[in-house]
Amino acid sequence: MTFDVIAFGAHPDDLEVSMGGTASKLVAAGLRVLFVDLTDGEPARYAPSGDRGKNAARAAEILGVQRLILKERDRLLQDSVALRLTVASLIRMHRPRLVFGTQGDGVHPDHSALTDIVVNGVFYARLPNWERVDGGELLAGTEPHEIDRLFFARCRMERAWTHFDFAVDVSDVYKQKLEAIDAYQSVFQGEQASLMDRYRAEDQYVGSLVGVPFAEPFKARTPLLVDTPTIFLKVRFG
Repeated sequence: MTFDVIAFGAHPDDLEVSMGGTASKLVAAGLRVLFVDLTDGEPARYAPSGDRGKNAARAAEILGVQRLILKERDRLLQDSVALRLTVASLIRMHRPRLVFGTQGDGVHPDHSALTDIVVNGVFYARLPNWERVDGGELLAGTEPHEIDRLFFARCRMERAWTHFDFAVDVSDVYKQKLEAIDAYQSVFQGEQASLMDRYRAEDQYVGSLVGVPFAEPFKARTPLLVDTPTIFLKVRFG
């Protein structure tokens, strides 16, 4: 099955929080979107084993995305050749135009690892002749694939960004985003419940910078290129 977009996160709920609105808009526009969580997020703070996976399935249903949860260990995720090849294999199999990740900044080691795994996996996916490389058999039977763009969403546990490259207006789909996050009852309870208000405030703040109620910020791996600057939406200056 091909997907137009693959988004990689370290844990179930990372992608909903950082780009759930954007994913919902992409699906509404007719694009096929796959969320890939490298770990299952266990042990969950407020639920028995297995509940976070059920929450993730419900959240994916709300946003209209497909989901794949890999079997790496929460808290112990590390950049490795094996995981780079796993990401490359998924990209080669599903052949997306766009890949998203979350950008780690040193607060949670899993998030930093995720960023490196995705960057390197995207690079591996486009290289030929893996049959000549020890360990490259994981990519056997797949053809090289070079994506159009690699974007990073802001992982909300990490340090705040001082700038971003573009923002997506998610005002019209913000209800779906909040509903998807709220599906994670294994996470957002007790002292963690207040995070919902924080996430809403952050999206509202980014929206205020571009003149809309709610927006999600992104950084691009490489400079943005357009045919014409007229594609940009109006944002009030000053």
